[in-house]
Amino acid sequence: MKIRSCVSSSGQFIYGIHKPSFKVDNLREFNYISTLGILPDGSNYENNYNFPQDDVNVINADCIYEIPNAFPFKGTTYISKKWADEKAHNPASIYLSNKSKISFSDTIQSLIPTDEKKMDIIFEKLPCEILVALASTSTDPEDLKRIARLSCDFIFDPLTNLPKGIKYFVSLDGKKRPCLKNEFLFEVVANNPFMPDEYKDVMVLRPGIQGDSEIIGEWKKKESHVFEYLRKNSYIPWGHYAANMANDSIRYSLDKLNMKDITGMRHLYYQRTYVRLARDLGLNINSKRKMFSVKDIELLRKKIKNIIFSDSNKIKLKFNSTLWGWNFGFDYAPSKYRLHASHQQIHQQFAMIPSTVTLCDNETLPSYSCGDLIHNFIQEYRQETGKNFFDVYIQAIKNNKRIDGNTKKKSSIIIYEDNNIILFAPKAQTSQWEIQLMTLKPIGNILELDTDSRKSIDTGIFIASKVLHSMGAKMITTIEYSKRFNLTDSDQRLMYCFLPRLPESPGAFSEAQLRFINGHYPEDFAIAAKMTPFFQEFSKIFKT
Repeated sequence: MKIRSCVSSSGQFIYGIHKPSFKVDNLREFNYISTLGILPDGSNYENNYNFPQDDVNVINADCIYEIPNAFPFKGTTYISKKWADEKAHNPASIYLSNKSKISFSDTIQSLIPTDEKKMDIIFEKLPCEILVALASTSTDPEDLKRIARLSCDFIFDPLTNLPKGIKYFVSLDGKKRPCLKNEFLFEVVANNPFMPDEYKDVMVLRPGIQGDSEIIGEWKKKESHVFEYLRKNSYIPWGHYAANMANDSIRYSLDKLNMKDITGMRHLYYQRTYVRLARDLGLNINSKRKMFSVKDIELLRKKIKNIIFSDSNKIKLKFNSTLWGWNFGFDYAPSKYRLHASHQQIHQQFAMIPSTVTLCDNETLPSYSCGDLIHNFIQEYRQETGKNFFDVYIQAIKNNKRIDGNTKKKSSIIIYEDNNIILFAPKAQTSQWEIQLMTLKPIGNILELDTDSRKSIDTGIFIASKVLHSMGAKMITTIEYSKRFNLTDSDQRLMYCFLPRLPESPGAFSEAQLRFINGHYPEDFAIAAKMTPFFQEFSKIFKT
């Protein structure tokens, strides 16, 4: 098959196996022998091995599996057999340990007992880089409150001594701005989950504290509250929307996330998209100062879909695709390198993508949508193989065999499945812990999702997020691949990719070339995911 995909037209996964053996010419002229240390018997340990006298013969080097991604535009994954075999013996070892408790104040008190004023002075004298490290890693609220007071001017309630706001000043351009002593330190400490909630509220969560973005939607149920913010001047052309957990529903950790939160954020996404499409089509809808019910949303969705496909040649949508994404987790390095996300409080962003963009020469070009990459590929796949890609992809997932060929170990890469969706570890994980969510039916975008399917998608997002959290993931990026609304191709499936960022896997030259290095088999990752405390409890409730 010419197409570079791990999904063969027979509904099986295929991949390459490198078994290296080779000879290397020794072109070095001089030796540089030195002592590295001392061995237990007292003899010197020297680096002779690093300076061979002859050519080097490499026999049976480590075996490497080369797995083309199911989608060629996503590159290729390489799995070291040696590393993966170690994980296969104990899949539960695929996890990150919990954060250890850190208190600078307690450490100082244990060395030099001191009063509160002296402790404040010690913090004031710390270099900024050390303060940033503490602001990011400390688990002691007292540490964090001290650092917060160094970052901005609070207004305190004289009775409770709790912050009730921040002092503001009027800039030369007439805008009201918070009095920040150290803006960088302010951002880092405000996003620490261990910061007391009263400080989080006045620093970053209270509506208006992050700017004048209008709140134009709301979801409020028992134990869950979500605001929808409008970002008019956005890095996404034509603006975007943000479904943010409100300041009375603080969600700095996925441990606090509940299913109602996901339902609320996703409800605002569906609602906003359907209302915008209805406006684009000239539909008269009553949308003044109210939230649509699930039933109202479904009626509107059906009406829009019927109009678009009643005479598709005449309907030209100005915006015909969606963009949806979620960055969870926040961190800065003391060196001031930003490691992930915009802020810690759970939020999701969404927008609509215009059909075309006008070029500098007044010609037009289809505006970029990552879902188009899938659409173009499945057309090519069908032309070459005569098969619908997603039909054989689902077949390959359900009939998966282990990469290492071990028939005695579990081979499934499926984590969760219902009548509408499948949640699984892709054969070629681009993030070491990547999870994918996909519709089983030929549904390619949220306009094609009925009420039951929307609920399944939202449940899958919840499960994937909680599973990754149970495994120790602290930073996760999630993206949607969707089909254009007015495309009639029935093969494309709506997909979501969950991409954790792991501590020892920064983006490097390999990732820039779309070469993704992995140290475990996807089958063992799926086993580890289903061994997590969350999934074990979830399985009891839903009997999966």
